[in-house]
Amino acid sequence: MLRGPAAGATVTVWGIGMNHALTTTAFSLDGYRVAKTLGVVRGIVVRSRSIVGNIGAGFQTLFGGNISLYTSLCERTRSDAFELMLKHAQQLGANAVIGIRYDATEVMAGVTEVLCYGTAVFVETTR
Repeated sequence: MLRGPAAGATVTVWGIGMNHALTTTAFSLDGYRVAKTLGVVRGIVVRSRSIVGNIGAGFQTLFGGNISLYTSLCERTRSDAFELMLKHAQQLGANAVIGIRYDATEVMAGVTEVLCYGTAVFVETTR
């Protein structure tokens, strides 16, 4: 199961809250049934690397291993795309998102689009 950046956290839009625990890469949630499918939702973020970040990352590449400046940028970008997707789902009246996926495309040199998408659903407990 995929959980957002703060597992158990709730994002609220227009008074509707969505718990990150009700997000998954699977197409079902244990203990819940899909009462209504609301459609595809997405969050899109386009980011570029700064010149300062590129210089710092360039120094990190000299020593090999994890390039933490880029790792941090990628993680923040994915997190932002995830949060935007949740907000889109809430605007449709969803309380869960299933089938979550990520995609990334280089728009131009140094500029990348990150897309987070899934199916917005309204779920009810089966217990």
